[in-house]
Amino acid sequence: MISSIASVSQTELAQRRRKLRQRRRVRFLQAGWRVLAVCGLTAGVIWAATLPTWVIRRPEQVQIEGNHLIPVRTLRSLLPIPYPQSLFRVEPQVIARELQSRAPIEDVIVSRQLFPPGLVVQVKERLPVAIAFTTEGSAPATTKTTSANSLLDENGMVIPLGSYTALDQSLKLPSLKVIGNPTTYRSFWSKLYRELTQGPPVNVSEIDLRNPSNLILKTDLGLVHLGAYSTRFPSQLQTLDRMRKLSTHSSFSQITYIDLRNPEAPAIQIGNPKDLVKSGTP
Repeated sequence: MISSIASVSQTELAQRRRKLRQRRRVRFLQAGWRVLAVCGLTAGVIWAATLPTWVIRRPEQVQIEGNHLIPVRTLRSLLPIPYPQSLFRVEPQVIARELQSRAPIEDVIVSRQLFPPGLVVQVKERLPVAIAFTTEGSAPATTKTTSANSLLDENGMVIPLGSYTALDQSLKLPSLKVIGNPTTYRSFWSKLYRELTQGPPVNVSEIDLRNPSNLILKTDLGLVHLGAYSTRFPSQLQTLDRMRKLSTHSSFSQITYIDLRNPEAPAIQIGNPKDLVKSGTP
């Protein structure tokens, strides 16, 4: 009985050893296949990268998207890509960073394209909405308006004028002029511009922001004094829109400015600044 048990135990042990050896062999083979697969994949990528097919040979292989103002040919010329260049050696982040530093671009996304081989560059331009005239001095009576040397986008960011004119001399500049120090009105410029463009169709050619206590607009009806910029600005524009018929009045040429500090009680300055002629809203 004891010899029978011993023989069974030895048989089971032998079987277990055989199974363990088989498992080790399977694991070894699996590990070997993994190594071969990784090496093969790496070799394949290196081989594909060196193929002539995956090479950017000319600027036309770079697709530009999202631009509205800066021409495609100009943006392509600013890309730091030495041609020919392997598609897999191109660094999208470096290209995006360099393009932002060379052009008035707010955001850039660069991605590789395999079929057909090339790059896709998506840009978001800083679109200028006004020409900024900086000033010297602290009050309109003593300030001197310098020549335009910068542009403004809708967020109040200052864009050097040369960054646009240097790219393309044919670029059309905005017609709206803004006078004042951009640092004094940057905090509310975005809201002011949005209300101006989305409000009544009032034709404003110039905004004078030299005096924070008196915002002055140059319009088809002449100069309009609004006081300090506030939440009343939309209603002031609406009142001005209702005063369009003022241009047909016989004394229109004598009007010095329109006073809309209180949009519910507009006033007209005629001749001597001391004489204010009250007018009801037409």
